[in-house]
Amino acid sequence: MRLRPWPTLLLVTAWWTLYGVASTSQALSMEGADGQVMPLARAATIGFASAWLWIPLTLLLLWGVQRFPLERGRLARHLPATFALVLAIVVLRALAVLALNPWVGWYHGQPAVATVLAASLANNLLLLWLMVGACHAWLYAARARERERRAARLEADLAGARLQLLASQLNPHFMFNALNSIAEVVHLDPDAADRMLVALGALLRSSLERQATPQVPLREELALLRHYLDIESLRLGDRLRVEWRIGDDVGDVRVPPLLLQPLAENAIVHALARRTGPGRLVVEARREGPALHLAVCDDGGGSDPEARPGHGLANLRARLQQLHGTEASLQLLPNALGGTTARVVVPCAPAREVAA
Repeated sequence: MRLRPWPTLLLVTAWWTLYGVASTSQALSMEGADGQVMPLARAATIGFASAWLWIPLTLLLLWGVQRFPLERGRLARHLPATFALVLAIVVLRALAVLALNPWVGWYHGQPAVATVLAASLANNLLLLWLMVGACHAWLYAARARERERRAARLEADLAGARLQLLASQLNPHFMFNALNSIAEVVHLDPDAADRMLVALGALLRSSLERQATPQVPLREELALLRHYLDIESLRLGDRLRVEWRIGDDVGDVRVPPLLLQPLAENAIVHALARRTGPGRLVVEARREGPALHLAVCDDGGGSDPEARPGHGLANLRARLQQLHGTEASLQLLPNALGGTTARVVVPCAPAREVAA
């Protein structure tokens, strides 16, 4: 884990600049041996020079902590290197004070090298070890943030992979059922079969265009459903009558692709196709507060709705769970028409981001 250079430099500079302000304020509040307060210019020069001299040394210490972190399994090797780095910084700061003293004025006159080294060791050794601890805390915090980012990316990738797997399971299933419907009428009514193939082509084109997209506008999903119901209407004739109850404000709400088709297919296969007389399929879509309510209702097949088998419904439940968690639901309920209502509730707000 490497700290980003420019943000690190800005943060270190800001910290030691604030330290320089505090040092200058402290010097201005203290009286010297002669009872005089240090002039502002001299206090600021010494305060900021002492603080800013730590900027390159702090960056050097940060580099050393990244290069030789004190952690389990490497402590015996890295502790001597860290100790040597701390001593090197003590010496470097002493040499910098000696070189800059004529302009800054830490000492009256030029001090001896041994005097400055001793003062640097006494004043900075404990501070440097505290800084070593702070640098480790900074490094570990950066590592934790990076792990969180990686975990979030992995979770998004996993969610995307799951959605792609579910889509890959759904599309062959849907294709098989559509072709099976066409096969039922190809010898009885070739013209109807031809129209069904045209509708199937439009349906597959629309489906493939959205296969890599986790969500699509509801208007596109409704258009795809119309293609599917066109195919089934040609197959079933008068046994299928479709009624649309679509709100005016729902077209832009985003939903999973192929959300409604499995519900319509379930109603047709388990209820309407088994009837000899006319059957009714009702498609509803409306907003209620922050949620979009969708329903596909049939008027036949009075058996327990949940007893209806269906790979598509299980797949749809898994996709809704993957995208919206507990905010979405799918229920099969008996209705007043004597049939079953498949009711879906999804949030109108954007779903969790997933990799497509």
